[in-house]
Formats: sequence, structure tokens, C-alpha cells
Amino acid sequence: MRILITGAAGFIGSALAEKLASRGDDVTGVDNLNSYYDTRLKYARLERIKKGGHGIRFEELSICDREGMDEIFRKGAFDAVVNLAAQAGVRYSITNPYSYLESNLAGFLTVLECCRNHGVKNLLFASSSSVYGLNSKVPYSESDMTDSPVSLYAATKKSNELMAHAYSSLYGINMAGLRYFTVYGPWGRPDMAPMLFARAILHGEKIKVFNGGDMLRDFTYIDDIVEGTVRLLDTLVGSGRSGEDAGFAVYNIGCSSPVRLMDFISELEDALGKTAEKVFLPMQPGDVYETYADVSRLEKDTGYKPGVTLRQGIRKFAEWYLSEDNPLELGGRT
Repeated sequence: MRILITGAAGFIGSALAEKLASRGDDVTGVDNLNSYYDTRLKYARLERIKKGGHGIRFEELSICDREGMDEIFRKGAFDAVVNLAAQAGVRYSITNPYSYLESNLAGFLTVLECCRNHGVKNLLFASSSSVYGLNSKVPYSESDMTDSPVSLYAATKKSNELMAHAYSSLYGINMAGLRYFTVYGPWGRPDMAPMLFARAILHGEKIKVFNGGDMLRDFTYIDDIVEGTVRLLDTLVGSGRSGEDAGFAVYNIGCSSPVRLMDFISELEDALGKTAEKVFLPMQPGDVYETYADVSRLEKDTGYKPGVTLRQGIRKFAEWYLSEDNPLELGGRT
């Protein structure tokens, strides 16, 4: 397949690009390589793909660049597009709201327009578990209400789902959205808990534990996330649907096994061989108490089954974090 991945230098995007290229797909990646977090990690992810012998065409480009994106689509003749580019971060959206409107709404509209104008029949896009907002029913099911977001980030992801539904209906494009649940693993984002905690623990700094540690998260290992994403992409393209037969759906993708935050920290301490100094803080604006994915729809349609336990995943993460592959820890630690 000829596939475009936006956000190709990101955590999920780079892992997905490597997986698809390794099996022989023709992969083009775009990413604006912005400085939301340390760009050394983004460049290192791209270098990892290159060193692995899995060549992809890559261009530094924002999805908000209409002319640049139009040119990429014109040259690409893509069978499918996977849109993973977005301004990430729930807490960051509280203090930097305008960046979310530009990337997550205007940028996504550019992707939709390019798919329409260049005859792309299949679009897979990243949504988020954050769309469930104040929903107190668990596990979260795709049929649950998602009209009570508690962050602008969540609101933009819900908007993406609505925009995609409209374009699928209007222009006969086969589309599916994936509501990702707390992804972790090697090469992860430095603003997420595993990376923040690992760095603080190793440098003798205190870790911030919100809501007094009384929170649950459906931590999902990156390999399971990539496997589920690839399965859905293949299902989407393999359906051959377009025009009046085009479909639209959203899917949860998680481990479907929530973990208490304190248990997660304990596993990380054990894997790193060092105890964390903890400071307990109240719940932060935009956070929710629990996330828990019902993945039965994705399992039914694609055969997806998460296979990496928390202990296995944390140990793989810690091994990477302590290795020379981690570009953020090359300066040493205490």
C-alpha cells in the first residue's frame, strides 16, 4: 500500500511508520518537528527507522500548510492516510489553547480536504480517550455519550470525529477514528507520566502524584497500539468501500485493564531499582479519575487483543530508558 502518515516523528507515528515500512508498504511521513517537547527525541526516532533499514520518505511539514500538503497528496497517490499529527497534551491545552485550534482543527481540515481533492478512499485518524470527559460509566464504550469534555484538547478530538463523519458522508471516504488510551513504552513522549517519573526517580527529584495517587489509567504498551492500528488500517482498506458504500466508525484501543497509579509507580521503581520521592497533589484541571477501554468492537472487527502486561511493558520501557538509545539521558544522572 501507499500510505501517508502525518505526525511521523511522534511516538505512535514513528513506531507505526517502522512497522508498515518493515512489511513492505510504501510509506511517506510528514511532521513539523515542533518544540512542544525536546526535538532530540523526534530526530532520534526518525534515525532509528533509518538505521533499521526501513526507508520512508520524510518531509518536515505542518499539516496546516495547505499548499505543501496539497503537493504531498498530488505526488503520493495514496491508498490510505493515517492522521496522527496533533497538538498533544491535556494540561498544556489549559495554558496554550490557540495552538490546539490551529493544529487539531485547521490542520485536520487540511487533511480532510486533501483526501477529498485527491481521491483518497481511506482515512484512519487519531482520536483520544479524553473525549469521554466526565462520563462516569466504565468501561468506556464507543456508544457512550461524549458531549462533556473537560479540556480543550478533548473538545478538539471530539470535533475531529464530527468533522470526519461529515466528510465521510459527503464525499464517500472510508474513515475510522481510534480513541487511544494512555500509550507508554520506549521512545515515548517526555511529557507523559512514565518519562516524567523515570527522569525524576533517576535524578533524585520528587515526582508529582495527583489526586493523592487515587487514579486509574488504562496503560497500553506501544506494540499493542501499533498492532491494533495496523489491523484496523488493513481492515479499512481491505473492505474496498467508497462512495455511497463508505463507512465511518470510532474504536477504543487500550489494554482494557486499568492500573492504579501507585501500582504503576511501584512497578517503575522496581524496574529502575530506585525508590521515588513523592509529593501528593490534588487533581489537576482537565484530568479524570479513571480511564478504562471496552475494546470489544475493535476485537470483533479486527481480532485485536492486547498482549503486553504492565510488568513486561514497564521493564521494556526501563531497559530502553537506561540505554544509550535514549537521547534525553545522555547527560548522565545522579
